[in-house]
Amino acid sequence: MPFNLPNVLTWMRILAIPLFVGIFYFPPSWLSQSDQNLIATIIFTGAAITDWLDGYLARILNQTSAFGAFLDPVADKLMVAAALIVLVYLSRLDALIAFIIIGREITISALREWMAQIGKGKSLAVSFLGKLKTVSQMAAIPLLLYHEKIGENFDPQEVGTWLIYLAAILTLWSMGYYLKVAIPQALKHG
Repeated sequence: MPFNLPNVLTWMRILAIPLFVGIFYFPPSWLSQSDQNLIATIIFTGAAITDWLDGYLARILNQTSAFGAFLDPVADKLMVAAALIVLVYLSRLDALIAFIIIGREITISALREWMAQIGKGKSLAVSFLGKLKTVSQMAAIPLLLYHEKIGENFDPQEVGTWLIYLAAILTLWSMGYYLKVAIPQALKHG
């Protein structure tokens, strides 16, 4: 495992997950619900920024590695899954939406692994739909975590709910796209 700044940032995202989840188990005498929301939002947003930053640094510092390419999406999926589960626990997200998003991630990860084993991994490159889904999801989650109104008119819960529903629709749509690419290979290599 190469020890470099991009991989350290990725490991920091993974190590932040227990703290991120644990914040919501602190007693109210330690942290109010409002403080828990704010700290969790900051941790998740920091993780999202380092997700972009570690890839950027790996490219400009020429520190890309097979291990980093493996670990980065794992860290991202773990953090998103933890956030979705926390949001379901807090009754801020329907479990079906969390299941759709997490289920798609597991399915596409397995599909990419299989396609790589048969030498067709490049055919499942990230699509524009997948990127749009990620942007919608990464905008929705901090809004749902923060939860409380900002000012008189901005309701993060309402906006976050619309964005996470959009992410769920894009999740299903992009999964359909990936399956459409993979099914001919499955029939050929079945």
